[in-house]
Amino acid sequence: MIKKSKVVIPVILGASLMLSGCNFTTKDDAAASPTPSAGATAAANTTPVDIELLGMSSNETDLNIVRDQLTKNGFNVKLNIQPDYGTFKAQQDAGNFDAALSSWTTVTGNPDYAVRSLFKTGGDYSIMSDPEIDKLIDQAAGQTPEQYTETYKTFEQKLVLDKAYIAPLYNSLKAQAFNQDVLKKESVRLSKSRSLPWEELDFKDTAKRAKDPIILQSTLPSLTSLDPIKGNDGSINIINTNMYVRLLNLTDDDKLTAEGSLSHNFAIANGNSDYYFLLRDDIDFAQIKNKLAADSGERVGAEDVIFSLNRAKDKNSVPNHRTFTLHEHIKNVELVTDPAVLESVKVSGGSDTIKSSLEKGLGTKISSLVSDKKQASNKEGKYQVVKLTTTEPFPQVLNYLAHQSAGIVSKKQVESINTYDVAKYDVNKDVAYGDQATITEGAKYNNTLATSGPYILSYKNDYEAVFYKNPGYMKGTKYEPKVDSIKIRFIKDAEASLSALRSGEIHLYYGVSEVKFDVVKADTKLSLQTIPSNAVSYLLFNTKNREVAKSADLRKAILYSINQDEFLAYYKNNKFKAISTLSPLVKTGLELKADSAKVKDFLSKYNASKSTK
Repeated sequence: MIKKSKVVIPVILGASLMLSGCNFTTKDDAAASPTPSAGATAAANTTPVDIELLGMSSNETDLNIVRDQLTKNGFNVKLNIQPDYGTFKAQQDAGNFDAALSSWTTVTGNPDYAVRSLFKTGGDYSIMSDPEIDKLIDQAAGQTPEQYTETYKTFEQKLVLDKAYIAPLYNSLKAQAFNQDVLKKESVRLSKSRSLPWEELDFKDTAKRAKDPIILQSTLPSLTSLDPIKGNDGSINIINTNMYVRLLNLTDDDKLTAEGSLSHNFAIANGNSDYYFLLRDDIDFAQIKNKLAADSGERVGAEDVIFSLNRAKDKNSVPNHRTFTLHEHIKNVELVTDPAVLESVKVSGGSDTIKSSLEKGLGTKISSLVSDKKQASNKEGKYQVVKLTTTEPFPQVLNYLAHQSAGIVSKKQVESINTYDVAKYDVNKDVAYGDQATITEGAKYNNTLATSGPYILSYKNDYEAVFYKNPGYMKGTKYEPKVDSIKIRFIKDAEASLSALRSGEIHLYYGVSEVKFDVVKADTKLSLQTIPSNAVSYLLFNTKNREVAKSADLRKAILYSINQDEFLAYYKNNKFKAISTLSPLVKTGLELKADSAKVKDFLSKYNASKSTK
């Protein structure tokens, strides 16, 4: 999940350990076989180089494959396998790795998101700083698709092949399986980038809507934060996407749309720096009372949009802000109160006015613009319009507005909770909006969430998280949630997740491993959905406190040990070759090819440089 993924620390992809039909060894006999990788010979190196690989237990299969490839090329590999994302992240933050098995899902559908947070100096998840890389990221961000392909090719050449900051493994399919005897097949969507929309999910037997929950699954019981700007990983992406409405959404094939968003319509002004959004008036914030969802009576409006996006772009608006670089191109967000302004501005590349563009498909045209969200009445032609201005022409800003970090929070509620001094924030004393402790059953439970999306989280424990339908969300429209409650069961093991789906304990399993497709297809009550995804798995090198941080030669030796064909073979060609996190989005023509001769050469250079010190 990366979005990305995302990937965040990037979203971590899980895979079950399967030994049949594969050509790698188990942990117990890891170093036994001297057989070289397909098409390669073992690198001659009398002194194996120590390398520590960090990953999660859910990625053990991939770790084993990488370990075997490195072992055959002259490395002595230590596996640092952590049980969950929290301990993985702690190990990564402590620098206890040479290479960490990571994954990123570009959940916004645009290439800038595939690189900015990960590789730009100061990026939300970047552990590197390279002026050349920074320049190329910024250069491509302002270019059209016709222009940026060559720029991104240069970027990939430097990032991967020249400097080896990462070692790509593969691009994945996005897959989910569900019980078609329980769920209405047409209600289950699978989008290239967007998370699963819960409001569309429905039972085959509609009589169950009010009495039974739809049960989903997640491997990560520890939720980073229920504040949408404080997390960007697999533990909360799908949750925050369904708890907070945004100005825009993505279609299943990554086109921008206002469908199911807070906007009736949006328009880009001439110059590609000003963006206008016409807001709906039929969404209220949900809150939790006695562990049940209630309509707070507070409408979601322009003041909340302005507040949410200003804090999203401000690195210092909250401690541990994880997504500010996604929104750093936002210069200003303001309310438009004069309809004449909308009449005086033309849309980008056309002759229509902003006003006529925003009015397309409306039941009632714009008669007035109001500043007070309580006074908005779309039926009477009274609307709110928000104008967003970017620091420079940057159409990709719209993709970021479809990201979960651009979810609209309640200005009133967040300001009432976040009364601490950000600079002096004390995690042991201060309680921030969205802290998972406040929604976890126990002594600290005090649910203060105010969510603008179709669902709100009531409570969680180590076993499950329980969500209820927002009673004030687009009532009477096709976007009103169909089912009253959703549950997420926390199941860390992929085998156990599939078993739970087959036994009926859960209704949908998001992220089915490619090696289990045949099992799903053989079960007549299950339906499998797949689509090429924007998820890429890769090794992220330590750039701070290990030998790999100092030596590009050592990193390149690891890079050219990676044989992507072996991953594709293991996953029955349901994985695809990748060169970077951009691979699903931009076809640069570059490819990584395993080369034991290059490995030997780079290891020799590395060892020679050590002996001269």
